[in-house]
Amino acid sequence: MASAPLARSVGEAVAPSPRRPAPMLRAVVRRADVVRWLGRTGAVIPLAALVFILVVLLIESLPAIRYNGLHFFTTTVWNEGVSYNALPVHSGGVYHMSGAAFGALPEIVGTLLTSLIALIVAVPVSIGAALTIVERLPRRLASLVGIFLELLAGIPSVIVGLFGALTFGPFIAHHITPVIARNVPDVPVLSFFRGQPGSGEGLLTSGLVLGIMIIPIIASTTRDLVRQVPILPREGAIALGMSDAQCARRVTLPWVGPGIVGAVVLGLGRALGETMAVAMTCGVALSTVPGNIYTTMTTIAATMFNYLDTAFLDGTGFAVRTIAELGLVLLVITMVVNIAARWLVRRVSGIALPVGRGV
Repeated sequence: MASAPLARSVGEAVAPSPRRPAPMLRAVVRRADVVRWLGRTGAVIPLAALVFILVVLLIESLPAIRYNGLHFFTTTVWNEGVSYNALPVHSGGVYHMSGAAFGALPEIVGTLLTSLIALIVAVPVSIGAALTIVERLPRRLASLVGIFLELLAGIPSVIVGLFGALTFGPFIAHHITPVIARNVPDVPVLSFFRGQPGSGEGLLTSGLVLGIMIIPIIASTTRDLVRQVPILPREGAIALGMSDAQCARRVTLPWVGPGIVGAVVLGLGRALGETMAVAMTCGVALSTVPGNIYTTMTTIAATMFNYLDTAFLDGTGFAVRTIAELGLVLLVITMVVNIAARWLVRRVSGIALPVGRGV
């Protein structure tokens, strides 16, 4: 039997035992500094990504900004210039093909109009759907409808665009828009709804397709917000004599008003940047500002998608830089919309709820 190890003599140096890595890791994790730096890093990454994208677009589009000037926002011409058997021209400190001229007014107008149509269609439908799901439908049926609503939000945009181009757009052009175009009064404002109904591609079809795409986003977010409204304020409003509609309009919706604004901004951001569905339904008219709601048109995102391959054929690279300028314009529009929405949320978040019937 082996003898026990001899005891160390008094005064003999004892080597420290190595620390296990697991306790060391736990000790490091317990320190607040690690969590604090992880939180700071996570907060800085989105801002850094936004600044990086903005700087890259600005650097890439500087030659186009210098050459196109303010005419880029006021003209409708879209001409990449002579590219065959022609030498590049140097003007304004920028190399470009002879005769190159670009104007983004049709793209900007098309982007704003399609997004406006989408919001006009989607916001009331989404809020009504959310209120119905939460307050009217039985729990099991509400869960089933909510599942289909979330599934609709996950449908790829190319599928929605194909539906709009092959089925929805022609149906609108053959059965609905002719009736509207014939019966709308010929007055300055409503004349925008008169004219040739088209073949199913154009501003109206693109706006309606965008509305279909953003309805699930706004409706599902609003539904979750309405579910968080306490039951006591609603029961108190009904006890004071309000009807269900008055309770929804004066208690439920003001209670979640800032959240609804945020949901609408999410849908608007999707509508502003949607590419594939709009490219399949807009008709891609590069140099045409919509004269009526049925006219073919284009948006910034659709133009970038459809024109990018052609832009790479420009040996000077100026067409690609113009695409970068278009992207910069779209990014600025989206940022302005989000800043305005945050300002609106702050304004409406302090509104007090009404008390009593008819207040």
